[in-house]
Amino acid sequence: MKKQGFNPYLPSWEYVPDGEPYVFDGRVYVYGSHDRFNGWVYCLNDYVCWSAPEDDLSDWRFEGVIYRKTDDPLNRDGRMCLYAPDVTRGPDGRYYLYYVLDEAEVVSVAVCDRPAGKYEFYGYVHDRDGRRLGERAGDQMQFDPGVLTEDGLTYMYTAFCPPDDAGRSGAMMTVLEPDMLTMRTEPVFVAPSRPHSAGTSFEGHEFFEASSIRKVGDKYYFIYSSVAMHELCYAVSRYPDRDFVYQGVIISSNDSHIGSYKPPEKPMYYAANNHGSIVEIRGQWYIFYHRHTNGTNFSRQACLEPLVIQEDGRILQAEITSCGPNGGPLRGEGEYPAYIACHLFCREECGYTAPPGEWMDCRFPKITQDGADGEECPSYICNMRDGACAGFRYFDFSGVRRISVRTRGYANGEFYVKTAWDGEPAGKIPVRKSNIWREHTAEVNLPDGVHALYFEYHGEGAVSLLSFQLDAG
Repeated sequence: MKKQGFNPYLPSWEYVPDGEPYVFDGRVYVYGSHDRFNGWVYCLNDYVCWSAPEDDLSDWRFEGVIYRKTDDPLNRDGRMCLYAPDVTRGPDGRYYLYYVLDEAEVVSVAVCDRPAGKYEFYGYVHDRDGRRLGERAGDQMQFDPGVLTEDGLTYMYTAFCPPDDAGRSGAMMTVLEPDMLTMRTEPVFVAPSRPHSAGTSFEGHEFFEASSIRKVGDKYYFIYSSVAMHELCYAVSRYPDRDFVYQGVIISSNDSHIGSYKPPEKPMYYAANNHGSIVEIRGQWYIFYHRHTNGTNFSRQACLEPLVIQEDGRILQAEITSCGPNGGPLRGEGEYPAYIACHLFCREECGYTAPPGEWMDCRFPKITQDGADGEECPSYICNMRDGACAGFRYFDFSGVRRISVRTRGYANGEFYVKTAWDGEPAGKIPVRKSNIWREHTAEVNLPDGVHALYFEYHGEGAVSLLSFQLDAG
């Protein structure tokens, strides 16, 4: 039986946010920054790459470390972090990696003959006089470069615009020569920051960061993170350097704006920043994005969902799910890890994880792991207190009459098993305190068909949830 695909689509011990997906020679490659489990800031680790065959988004292969932070001449001592990169195939057929170091304001470039080989430092984006973009008088900060190569030229989009900083005008686009480094044009602004958005289509969803660019048909799609942080938005133009018009939200990492199963602005997960992009794989479009774990901003994991792009070019906002890479609902049988929960919340509504420099309040549940960074150990949900709920979307149920959960922790209570976050329980599973993972089982009456699955804890103490088992009666 074919392996199923889950979110996050990489192993639970891997933390690759800011994903930029591409199809090269029959494989899907994802490039992103690289967080550290239990890290104290963003992007502490070196760049790695993962790839999968086009016809199986459950079969991801580790391609190894493709670039180290110390490979950049500005960072030989490794004091700076590698922020979100992007990759493009140049006119010469080689692959070019664009990135910015966290304490630098210039765009660095590395190159490789293969999509996931070892990249070598190549140079810095500069003008015809050799002056580096970002260091010249009047330059705005370079950040999160997104690149697209077409007809021998490369369009590069950059910027970081805190919501109330009037000194940052918005997202910039610069055209590069075929050498992939020299500026053919000076930067022009293509999407406004909040202080400069009055009277534009971007009001309410102004540019914050995470520039990405794709071409769909004959139109350019500029994808970015808005000032709301949790949402990836898009704007469309027939030109790469002007006339972009805001179109909507592609995805929200806490499912804001989705009103099909809840009030539209009710958050269903603890979000923070977002970064990702779209890609077409065998005729199906997908959005790649990330979620936050461990109660902080700094341990982010890669997720993806299928997209619907309508005939008029508009993108319907995708739900966050547990089954995005699967191409449909998960089988309603067998054992599933709890870390694939796409919804996680408690009675006290909160749409964001802890801000940078702080740890999430002990009232909230979180996804975490026992091992150190890089250790191949399963993640789980911890700190589920009275009223906490973990949701999984979707399963195709047929005759499921018994569910087991594996839990630990000083807790005495029960899990209400439901198919809607606000629905009536289809069964209740008693749980008891334990220092080790312990299985608890109960009879349930789940309806057949495609449904969500929620585990809502009621009782004393705090329980951790490792996995659950679905069995037919």
